[in-house]
Amino acid sequence: MKGLMRFFVFTLILLLFSFPAMAAEEKPGLDPSVKQMIALAAGFGVAIAAFGGALGQARGLVSALDGIARNPGASGRIVTPMIIGLAMIESLVIYSLVVSLLLIFKL
Repeated sequence: MKGLMRFFVFTLILLLFSFPAMAAEEKPGLDPSVKQMIALAAGFGVAIAAFGGALGQARGLVSALDGIARNPGASGRIVTPMIIGLAMIESLVIYSLVVSLLLIFKL
């Protein structure tokens, strides 16, 4: 019974505090020049992230292949961490893409 009463009290409080938020006036949209700059910044952000990710992956691959060339017997121990490292670098680029898409679609 106490749990049901707490639920109703919480719901009542939530409804009381939500009415002022629903009654707020709508803000005007962004200026078109601001929208253009956000789109431009999002494009540059993805381009810079892709460039940096490609450089990082290239360095990781070169180091791994150099290690395998010096010691072919260690290739099994080198490949797995290399793949994990490449996936981590690629995830940073994907995060940049997500942030850019959020910026663009928020317009």
